[in-house]
Amino acid sequence: MTEPYDLITMGRIGVDIYPLQTGVPLAQVETFGKFLGGSATNVAVAAARLGRRTAVISRTGRDPFGDYLHQALRDFGVDDRWVTPVAGLPTPVTFCEIFPPDDFPLYFYRRPKAPDLAIRPEELDLAAVAAARIFWITGTGLCEEPSRAATLAALEARDRRGTTVFDLDWRPMFWGGEGGASGAGGATGAAARAAARPYYEAALRHATVAVGNVDEAEVATGLRDPKACAEALLDQGVELAVIKQGPKGVLAVHRDGRSAEVPPTPVEVVNGLGAGDAFGGSLCHGLLAGWELEPMMRHANAAGAIVASRLACSSAMPTAAEVEEFLAAR
Repeated sequence: MTEPYDLITMGRIGVDIYPLQTGVPLAQVETFGKFLGGSATNVAVAAARLGRRTAVISRTGRDPFGDYLHQALRDFGVDDRWVTPVAGLPTPVTFCEIFPPDDFPLYFYRRPKAPDLAIRPEELDLAAVAAARIFWITGTGLCEEPSRAATLAALEARDRRGTTVFDLDWRPMFWGGEGGASGAGGATGAAARAAARPYYEAALRHATVAVGNVDEAEVATGLRDPKACAEALLDQGVELAVIKQGPKGVLAVHRDGRSAEVPPTPVEVVNGLGAGDAFGGSLCHGLLAGWELEPMMRHANAAGAIVASRLACSSAMPTAAEVEEFLAAR
């Protein structure tokens, strides 16, 4: 087998269609840009931009948008060998509206089923998954079969080797909750969280790091206080819990008693989408480098802030030099 990857992510991939005008509802937008998207994919791109060797496990449609995603991954230096087409399913497309500083509605077109939710356990290269220095999975990958079984199979194959990150990544519409129907549909947000929690708990048993905002941590723990969420995640088996608190910054708590709470990095927001994925790519970079919690969180915050100050997601991911320059100016 070739040298292990620094990072393998598993989850969503798709085409982001973003307005080239801000402060305008979709009904009135006249021009759009096309970008590589999907949270797990963006994390791989973000880490690759920081110099890491990365790959993605996902699926596309057998269509021109799928061809575009392969080319975009290669252009970003992300290995696409485990991104394969699924017959009969279209490549997902996501639209957004851009109302800075904090309103960015998303519209997911993932029907009749997103190809990334059609990953099957028997299709996985479990040896490569087990060998990766970091393996990254998301909550969305648990929302439907066969992706759920594949995600859990990959986690079991790793058996807590190296670093395994669970991005709590809560999208209620994928679980039949508020924000849109999925599957049986019609469930309330609370019912959707209750449906998701057992699968989140199962994934946490195999993870060494959990990362998410307070809403996402609530799905896994039933709690909303950031410190209580972090402690509950540690109780469920992870070694490091990272809770993003928006304007209050980020809290990181390690099982060994270390902790860091870092304020956000002020920036003029253009598009907040993708900032969390930049944070994730930087988090992986810091974990691989063995950084202490505080500098790791500061770097991740800075990477996220840089992306928030730009229009796109994947193509906005900063290089190491850009993050260093940004931090030096603060």
